[in-house]
Amino acid sequence: MIRVSSAVQRHAQKLIVLFSLLFGASLLMSDNGFATDIKNTETSPSVNTEPAKPVKTGDTKSVVRFAKTGAFDNDTVVRLARQLAKKPYIALKDPLPESLANISYDEYRDIRFKPDSAVWKADGLPYQMQLFHRGFFFQDLIEIALVEGNQATHLSYDPSMFSAGEVLQQNLPTEDIGYSGLRVHYPLNSASYFDELFVFQGASYFRALGKGNAYGLSARGLAIKTADPAGEEFPIFRAFWVEKPNYDTNLIVVHALLDSPSVSGAYRFSIRPGQNTRMDVESVLFPRVEITKVGLAPATSMYMHSPNGRQQTDDFRPSVHDSDGLLMINGRGERLWRPLANPRTLQVSAFMDNSPQGFGLMQRERDYANYQDLEAHYEKRPSLWVEPVGNWGAGAVVLTEIPTQSEIHDNIVAFWKPAQPLAAGSEYRFSYHLNWGAKAEENPQAIIVSRTASGRADIAKPTPKRLFVIDYQVQGDKPAQMPEPKVRTNAGVINNVVIRDNPATNGYRLSFEFDPGEVELAELRAELTLQDSRPVETWLYRWTL
Repeated sequence: MIRVSSAVQRHAQKLIVLFSLLFGASLLMSDNGFATDIKNTETSPSVNTEPAKPVKTGDTKSVVRFAKTGAFDNDTVVRLARQLAKKPYIALKDPLPESLANISYDEYRDIRFKPDSAVWKADGLPYQMQLFHRGFFFQDLIEIALVEGNQATHLSYDPSMFSAGEVLQQNLPTEDIGYSGLRVHYPLNSASYFDELFVFQGASYFRALGKGNAYGLSARGLAIKTADPAGEEFPIFRAFWVEKPNYDTNLIVVHALLDSPSVSGAYRFSIRPGQNTRMDVESVLFPRVEITKVGLAPATSMYMHSPNGRQQTDDFRPSVHDSDGLLMINGRGERLWRPLANPRTLQVSAFMDNSPQGFGLMQRERDYANYQDLEAHYEKRPSLWVEPVGNWGAGAVVLTEIPTQSEIHDNIVAFWKPAQPLAAGSEYRFSYHLNWGAKAEENPQAIIVSRTASGRADIAKPTPKRLFVIDYQVQGDKPAQMPEPKVRTNAGVINNVVIRDNPATNGYRLSFEFDPGEVELAELRAELTLQDSRPVETWLYRWTL
């Protein structure tokens, strides 16, 4: 049996809103642990994104540009990307037939892939691949080829693989219109069910599940000009080559060709399902132009509210988020935890580093009682941990927080930004691991931040002063001595710093008051000092009015 979730519905709803990000604060983490203002005055040329006009049914001609039938090896996609970068960018327009060009969300949802048509189902393999139809938000034609041995075979569109008719009254086209993406199923949670394991659909977006997870945050192949006043550039995976897995392996490999006005690229994803599903990503980038605003290993998520920052919230649910914090392990081995926020204005934070060990958007709160949502089950959303392979050099982990009033809008972006621009006409190779799961990063000896809460400091009367409460969880044996707290800010005043035991977390509770005075933005930093050598997370937070 195949368990089909409502991935298409959630994916369509969670498409990131293309805001005109005209105002915001951009800061860098300086050597003293606080942020320094930087100016975001660069503008970028706009790109013509006029949609293709629909054509009459029967007028669509199949043109296979990339995922052609023929010989294939590990350098095939690299060669294609290299050749593509030597040519001016062309915004490919593959119009849908009139019958599909303007269908509604409900009509698109009515087009369902038939599980019995899944690729490799008849072969009895542990993996089965399903395909996404084009339509609604997903207008781009995506080419797909199957790879077996050293041979690639183009996978043409076949309407018999899909069912429709309850809502969509038009007939599905018979010509080869391609697909909009793919998903792969695997018996992740039970030997008798093929659960969804990962999805590639929409621009360069993809996401995956660890055991017991439900879809939440997404990753992307590349981020370009995020929070740029002229608008973000969204590269697209134009074609996929999926290798037929072996019967006795816990591995499936997907190759992808990336393209955008600024860059082309070749990606290889080696995917291993499990408690944490692991993706080994190898990317080769070929910039057409110099790229100053590039994000490697980008993740996109949603954060609305939690016990930290509920003053503008009227919601029966205590927390609503796909991720609750950004975890970083910098090149010096320091663990940094930055709780997420839903600010009133766009916020961009950059944490400077050299050769980072890892970073990722995490979902640490795993108790249903702290969400109370019987449908969304935010407690099951995976964390995503990025582990760079090799030395990525100097740069910064960049966190973008966009104001939102709806949980259907992704408003959190995190990625690695190299210190030096990517030069036009050059070739860059970046490799990294992506771990998806409830505990995508785990250090059994670390003392971690398990919860951040805040509220007004005086419960008797209104006050601008804020009370922050930070809970730490000790993994393993608790140290014999109480740690020494140190809380700092680059603006405003810190008072009443108190630390005490917290039996509920086998750890500690740190509390302090923050008086902002006349400032509208401040960087806060809390550290615990222990006599033993186990790692303790440093808590970072940006307070905004």
